[in-house]
Amino acid sequence: MIHPTAIVHSAARIDEGVSIGPYAVIGEHVSIAAGTTVGPHSVIEGWTEIGRDNRIFQFASVGADPQDLKFHGEQSFLRLGDRNTVREFVTLHRGTEDGGGETVIGDDNLFMAYSHVAHDCRVGNRVILANAATLAGHVVVDDHAILGGLSGVHQFTRIGSHAMISGGSVVVQDIVPFIMAQGDRAKPAGLNLVGLKRRGFSDSTLHDLKTAYKLIFRSGLRLEEALEKVTAELDETPELKMFTEFIRNSHRGIAR
Repeated sequence: MIHPTAIVHSAARIDEGVSIGPYAVIGEHVSIAAGTTVGPHSVIEGWTEIGRDNRIFQFASVGADPQDLKFHGEQSFLRLGDRNTVREFVTLHRGTEDGGGETVIGDDNLFMAYSHVAHDCRVGNRVILANAATLAGHVVVDDHAILGGLSGVHQFTRIGSHAMISGGSVVVQDIVPFIMAQGDRAKPAGLNLVGLKRRGFSDSTLHDLKTAYKLIFRSGLRLEEALEKVTAELDETPELKMFTEFIRNSHRGIAR
């Protein structure tokens, strides 16, 4: 399953059932689990661990050195889970010593062409980065989030679960779970209702999230007052708990 023109280091750990296309380059410290397909001219290097059944398309760059001036060649890692799709010209970079030494990506994610995951990022499961969406260093993207094409996320920012970032947006503060955000210095633009309905959220949950959204983002109350009102008026469902704890735990401050 390895094309004769591919260059695979003798020390790389390649499981049976891995397919490696023409002119691909696989480095010394790379491990690739069964069922993964690596397209032509792709480069996988550094201390990179790739799980099962991933599809890495042609010209992707996976596990390259981070674009961080503080990086001086130290050992650092990229860990990619299972069943991810990495399209053309995607760049996934390893971590840095200052950021914990690893970039970690979960399962079932879609990275469309030219999207970028920088050093020390944490990407959850079933996340979509549309074409040319870009994560700076130390960004956290929680499960089921979607980033539109040409969107950019500032370093140390967090995107909450089930959030949707509109194309061309610039995210400089944390985006609360379940909402849509858009614009240069992205701001909330309502709940991600279409996405939440598609994922089976109940009517009662959607009602509670709408109420919480209005209190946090539209009531004119100070943030702490709005949080107290959410706690007082709504039952603490798992979704409401995720919503309020995200806000309380935000280090960078939420986009509001």
